[in-house]
Amino acid sequence: MSVSKDGSQAMEKRSEGSSILSVIFSAVKKASIVGIVYFAGYMQWSVAWFIGPIVLFVIRDQWKKASDRKRNIAKAAALASEKDVVLARLDDLPAWVFFPDVERAEWLNRIIKQVWPNINHYTRDLIRDTIQPILKESLETYKLSGFKFERIILGTVPFRIGGVKVYDKNVARNEIIMDLDIFYAGDCDITFYLAGIKGGIRDFQLHGMLRVVMKPLITTIPLVGGLQVFFLNNPDIDFDLIGIADLLDMPGLSDILRRIVVETVASMMVLPNKFPIKLSDDVDAMELKAPEPEGVLRVHVVEAKHLMKKDIGVLGKGKSDPYAVVTLGAQEFKTKVIDNSVDPKWDFWCEFNVLESDGQQLYIHLWDKDETSDDETLGRATIEVSNIVKKGQDDLWVTLEQAKHGMVHLRLTWLTLSDNYSDLKAALEETQQLRVTSMSTALLTIFLDSAKNLPQARASTKPDPYAVLKVGNTTKETKVLERTIHPVWEQGFSFLVANPESDTLYLTIIDRKTTNELGQVTYNISKLAKKTKMEVYKEPFSLLKSGPESKVIWSMHLRVLKRAEGVDDTDSGDLPSLQREDSKVLTSDDVPPTPNPTPEINESATEPIPNYDEMIKATAATVASTPIKESELTHRSPSVTSSAGAHDLGRIQLTIRYSVQRQRLIVVVHQIANIPLKDPSNIPDPYVKLYLLPERAKDTKRKTHVVKDNCNPIFDESFEYILSQGELNTKQLEVTVASQKQLFYSSSNILGMVIIDFEKLNVSQPYNAWFDLTPESDRNHR
Repeated sequence: MSVSKDGSQAMEKRSEGSSILSVIFSAVKKASIVGIVYFAGYMQWSVAWFIGPIVLFVIRDQWKKASDRKRNIAKAAALASEKDVVLARLDDLPAWVFFPDVERAEWLNRIIKQVWPNINHYTRDLIRDTIQPILKESLETYKLSGFKFERIILGTVPFRIGGVKVYDKNVARNEIIMDLDIFYAGDCDITFYLAGIKGGIRDFQLHGMLRVVMKPLITTIPLVGGLQVFFLNNPDIDFDLIGIADLLDMPGLSDILRRIVVETVASMMVLPNKFPIKLSDDVDAMELKAPEPEGVLRVHVVEAKHLMKKDIGVLGKGKSDPYAVVTLGAQEFKTKVIDNSVDPKWDFWCEFNVLESDGQQLYIHLWDKDETSDDETLGRATIEVSNIVKKGQDDLWVTLEQAKHGMVHLRLTWLTLSDNYSDLKAALEETQQLRVTSMSTALLTIFLDSAKNLPQARASTKPDPYAVLKVGNTTKETKVLERTIHPVWEQGFSFLVANPESDTLYLTIIDRKTTNELGQVTYNISKLAKKTKMEVYKEPFSLLKSGPESKVIWSMHLRVLKRAEGVDDTDSGDLPSLQREDSKVLTSDDVPPTPNPTPEINESATEPIPNYDEMIKATAATVASTPIKESELTHRSPSVTSSAGAHDLGRIQLTIRYSVQRQRLIVVVHQIANIPLKDPSNIPDPYVKLYLLPERAKDTKRKTHVVKDNCNPIFDESFEYILSQGELNTKQLEVTVASQKQLFYSSSNILGMVIIDFEKLNVSQPYNAWFDLTPESDRNHR
């Protein structure tokens, strides 16, 4: 009892002491605030000296809270078991939940956990030897010098694999292709020096789809000759800065470091860049490090319309200064800025080297240029490259995501690679017709193997050589090899060539320390036309301005760009999602017209006259559940129907599908047919409105353009909703056809409507159907 009493007395004394200290601290704090205010008034300082830092710190705290919350959610998903993730967040379900051909990989995660210390050691060496020089060079462009890692510890928490998919169809016999859904949110401890200031990185997180290609398969151990590891698209990367570097952790400032980290990862292992790993000496390095691309994607960003107004004008909202950024993997192009417009016309052309079309996505992001602050987004669009490969070409208007309204007009062309030089004539004629000087007609792939007997750039030490290759306006460099006159680079490069008959390849070998040239080669690309299959393999070429024995060894091959025909998707059961061919049910699109159409059909005649509308109605129940091919999803040739629907209000043709990979509901409004015309002098101006039910909220409203004076309008407009798969089954789509012009014979401008219940309709495959318009009064009964 005495001990307890003494302890309670001691606690009371400490409580009293802490209470007194808190009172003193509060008094000093208030006195300091009063003193600062008095001093500021005495010195006649502007109130901006106080408001500015306060606003800055409030913004910083809010931004850090949002970033920390996002990182904590990602970390929980990466650290928790898959059962916990499923129960916790529907939006972050692992890939195996959505895709039946993606398998769980808990056994693989247990193996990774066992070998994580070895992976940790390998990654640490990779970061120091490969990533650190790239980061240092990139930061120097922002006048931030002296970057160097001090400590690199990835911690005890390994990365997780959310799902594994192994392709066993549509792949070559000597390769295995595997996709891994990678999550990393570990307890890393990384410190660095930048401009003499010590900083650190914590909560580093990465999420992306990693593809591993095992090729070639060999008959000796380890049975696989090498690996090609790469991300299909840029992974999501985030991290938090600590230490002195935390001062840089502000929106805008820390974005510099984040952007450099993303660009560094992209330059190493985001398509068209691959990270090769050679496993057997029996395998030629060229096969791993200089693979031939699959083709070239030509993109024409034509224009945009009805963009949001972001600029502030004298009388309120002005227009915008839009430009577009087009991205495919690590490749990026930017259009010019069109000042003061919401309907810009760019007429911008660009071309992308595509190594793997399956799984890659083309992103078009529209921005409003702002000279005084950060550029504001006007929306973005996403195109699946595999769809363009199957179709050969496409011309489409795409509705912008993450925007209240706006569309962008794109023309896409898929170009295959031909080893027949005679195809060059057609390619040159096409570029001349387009009258675009930036277009290419061929692709040159180079594998720079090595050089021998380079001259001594300095008397005391050997050179640090690297090679510079240039074709047209494109320049690429190899890595630097220190202190050697026999460098072995084994690096591959690809160049788009405007005209092989006149273009030239220039190669220069340079010593990094002295910047002196060690030798050069000039090669006319037209010489490859006389080679078998337009290829040379590991041929030695003498270096000019070098020693008599100095040579460079390289391989190269030329391929002519050839416009592709649409590919028939007859056996694509292993392609990712929504690319399976199914049998089509008879619709009006498939029924040939009658040889002698009769304006009026006498239904009471003794001889039955074929009624194709009745044939269609007989199969109406199955039309609504008939998938079509992905290549037919948008902007097809308009089909026709002669029926005005069950209520004689007309019919609307829609295509609906749900993209599990992108968590998007896509609705394409193709056209309306046979709107009844009760008065030839009062023709409707139809348009279509979309809402998601049951909320019918304003942010789910979508609207097509208005077609003037038309009873059979064609829209071909695509709209998207961001929805999880769980939410989709609780939603309905309300499709309303209305007239902008008030019709005198109707009290409402609504011409008809359709309500589609997703709980009753499986849209995991694309569906195309004609839907009968119903009266507005039927809405409450459906």
